[in-house]
Amino acid sequence: MAQNIAPVTASSSNVTKSSPEKALAGRDSHSVTKRLQHELMTLMISKDKGISAFPDGDNLFKWVGTITGPASTVYEGLSYRLSLEFPSSYPYTAPTVKFITTCFHPNVDLHGNICLDILKEKWSASYDVRAVLLSIQSLLGEPNNDSPLNGHAAELWANQTAYKKHLLEHYKKASQS
Repeated sequence: MAQNIAPVTASSSNVTKSSPEKALAGRDSHSVTKRLQHELMTLMISKDKGISAFPDGDNLFKWVGTITGPASTVYEGLSYRLSLEFPSSYPYTAPTVKFITTCFHPNVDLHGNICLDILKEKWSASYDVRAVLLSIQSLLGEPNNDSPLNGHAAELWANQTAYKKHLLEHYKKASQS
């Protein structure tokens, strides 16, 4: 059997009109799977502190990530879990990334959605899971208050003492529920 023929097409003696689409989808899914496996290995051997991510069970298209707050920020010592969902068009389309752990932050809404340009209009296929996690970790200490999703957090940000007090109360309450 030729290596460049998708198994869907090669094994089917009755080729239907939708078989080419299925074959393309099979190849695309395979390349995305290979890319995600490579990214997982790269992330596992990286020496980056405070970030990690692994597939959620057997589904390579859904991961759970963890980031810890960067040193010398109000988030230092706090740990957050995130969900990462990869579309079949990854890496040409950004993954959907959300905080699972409730996060009080100017660029994170109450549902865990993140306002970060590289997850939206500035996405590039050259980004990987490592870059996404490092960007979110960096965002914790350097929010973009010009486009907040959480107005209250954006207002408090100027007063780091008050912000940290509210953050720790919020984090403690969220971890108890």
